[in-house]
Amino acid sequence: MDRADEYTPPKIWEFTEENGGKWGGLNRPTAGATHDKTLPRGEHPHQLYSLATPNGVKITVMFEELLAAGHSDAEYDAYLIDIGEGDQFGSDFVSINPNSKIPALIDYSTSEPTRVFESGSILFYLAEKFGTFLPTSGVARTQVMNWTFWQMGSAPYLGGGFGHFYAYAPWKMKYPIDRFAMETKRQMDVLDKQLADNRFIAGDEYTIADIAIWPWYGNLALGRQYDAGEFLQVQSYENLQRWAKEVGARPAVRNGRKVNRTWGPASDQLRERHSASDFDTLPKD
Repeated sequence: MDRADEYTPPKIWEFTEENGGKWGGLNRPTAGATHDKTLPRGEHPHQLYSLATPNGVKITVMFEELLAAGHSDAEYDAYLIDIGEGDQFGSDFVSINPNSKIPALIDYSTSEPTRVFESGSILFYLAEKFGTFLPTSGVARTQVMNWTFWQMGSAPYLGGGFGHFYAYAPWKMKYPIDRFAMETKRQMDVLDKQLADNRFIAGDEYTIADIAIWPWYGNLALGRQYDAGEFLQVQSYENLQRWAKEVGARPAVRNGRKVNRTWGPASDQLRERHSASDFDTLPKD
């Protein structure tokens, strides 16, 4: 192993303004707002502030699934938070999510506005509120929660681990890429084995477990994540492939992944969403 660039940690770590990588200019070791910024508010009870990263897609897919299931009171406004410009550090956003990460939601239908942050918490909140995509009790509910929390614990190894060092780090480093590629493939194998005997992640029913996992691992299996499909041999996970394609073909998933997107084909970019008719404004594929 070439250790020419081996790093010796100092006795006391100190922050430098630029620590490299695609997002280096925004990273800092402190929390809180960096500037005053008022967030817009639309007409619906649910106000979502987000970006179409995998964590953001979870919530727009959930809303679109709720609406497709007939929950008309799940209508929402989705406003773009440009994390490349530091919108997540604006004062209004930080008041919703002190952790300055998307997505963030305010529900104005409650007696006092309810602020909800962390994608898993938002999924759980909406599933409980509308009584769908989450069994109410028993083994089935526990299985859904098991797999939903599996995603919360596993995805940082895929995103902040493999994705960062493979796609975003300022230079390629063998040890972290190999380490996190191994873990990502192990996680795909976990899902592939689970899906060998189950149509959906937690059984025969489509749930928030699928909605949580698909934007990360479904997109990875379909070759849309980090341009790493060949590197990770994603086609070899046949059960994961079958599930990723089935979930990805759902109309609500197809719409949800377009909301707050600012990259890719123009037909996939709906920067803001205020009604179902907004999708009709997009160019056709």
